[in-house]
Amino acid sequence: MWSVSQGEGITVAVVDSGVDPSVPELRGQVLQGADVSHAPAGAHTDSEGHGTEMAALIAGTGADGGLRGLAPRTKILPVRAKAAAGDAQDALMGRALRYAVEHGARVINVSMGGTGSGPDQFPRTQEAVNYALAKGSLVFAGVGNDGDKGNPVEFPAALPGVVGVGAVDKASTVTKFSNWGKQVALAAPGEEIPGRCRQSAGWCAQRGTSPATAIASASAALIWSAHPNWTNNQVLRVLMDTAGKPTTGTVPSKYIGYGTIRPRKVLLDSEGDPGPPDINPLLPAAQSPKPSTPQAPNDTTSAANPEPTRAEEDNTTLWLGLGIAAAIAAAAAAAAYAVRRRKSDRHTPDHNSTPTTHTHTYSRGEPDHVGHPENQ
Repeated sequence: MWSVSQGEGITVAVVDSGVDPSVPELRGQVLQGADVSHAPAGAHTDSEGHGTEMAALIAGTGADGGLRGLAPRTKILPVRAKAAAGDAQDALMGRALRYAVEHGARVINVSMGGTGSGPDQFPRTQEAVNYALAKGSLVFAGVGNDGDKGNPVEFPAALPGVVGVGAVDKASTVTKFSNWGKQVALAAPGEEIPGRCRQSAGWCAQRGTSPATAIASASAALIWSAHPNWTNNQVLRVLMDTAGKPTTGTVPSKYIGYGTIRPRKVLLDSEGDPGPPDINPLLPAAQSPKPSTPQAPNDTTSAANPEPTRAEEDNTTLWLGLGIAAAIAAAAAAAAYAVRRRKSDRHTPDHNSTPTTHTHTYSRGEPDHVGHPENQ
């Protein structure tokens, strides 16, 4: 696939815990970005390491034995959206998405989310999603890692217009932990994905809908780079059209949506019908915002916190077909998976304690792997 596209000319926003641009594989890959939270520490501060890991899966260059991502010539726009006590989650995500759009991100990766009472609880986030779609961007979000623990609906993945991403293993089977339901639009590999070990040197295997979302975002970047005149609707449509469909049941499947992403079908086999430029394939035609081309990113944008007023707050075959095995080979060559993380990686930043409050967690968990019983 890299002979056709490596993501040139595409900016991917990573809305997360921040991105550390000093790790070898991300040197020169990370724009200035911003910290939109109320306890700003800077977009390049990442105490959890989660945002850095997602950025590396997307745009890592493999430099100095580091991770090589799926779209190594994209640029990363870090948008730190770490929640703080008393910070309204809806307003926080709304600000993050708007900042990403206004600073040239065609693809917005949100490997985080939280539960809530329903879409009506997130009006600012929904408005920002609509704004992103109208400006020609795509928003990918992990559906969550509690499919075997009550399967709560998480946001923003469940909001209309957001591409909710589930996780599959090397056998193209949805993982037990991947949340399921009508919010799942697509699926991507979410098992045995390399990342930096947290408590030791070297590489560790990770799992979750977080890395699956990063791989989906990188796939969109590859396709968009090869077809720069396509709109966001057309990029999404070919991703859906060329996805590996469920072997049983109806489409969309409640486990993997329209299927597992296969960007090589677009890049190497020239498959997929982009269709009409102005109709979002996930939304009724009447609700499809008219897309326009986003502004080019500005590398000199100030990273100062855009503080709002308080008033604003009121399968193996799949993996080989995807090309991900080649994309992450640099990490495997740099260090074997000598240490395997088996603890939970669902970091929960400070958040409101009210049960109905939208509480952000990172959509990367590492429960013991068991394939989903319905084997979609």
